[in-house]
Amino acid sequence: MKFSDLAERQILKAQAEGQLDNLKGAGKPLNIEGDGSADAIGFRIMADAGVVPREIQLRKAVEAQSLILQETTGEEARKREVIKLNDLQLRLSIEQEARRRFYGS
Repeated sequence: MKFSDLAERQILKAQAEGQLDNLKGAGKPLNIEGDGSADAIGFRIMADAGVVPREIQLRKAVEAQSLILQETTGEEARKREVIKLNDLQLRLSIEQEARRRFYGS
């Protein structure tokens, strides 16, 4: 079964169960600020709904860990923080590769 068919079935099921009734912004045009790509719009919709993709969570964690590392002094403490940063960067790379393979790009 194609992904588009599966997605369509899930949408129809949600409509039949009333899960799509009274959604915030229903009947209003999508805000296409930024580059207007489907990914950007999708991420914004998810963020508005309080859902953040794992890849975005990891990007934020890498940024935060980088700041922590910059402020860390002492050789042993820096080693611990570098290990944490490397782990987060590896996880982020895995998520990005999974997305690229899924979308075929």
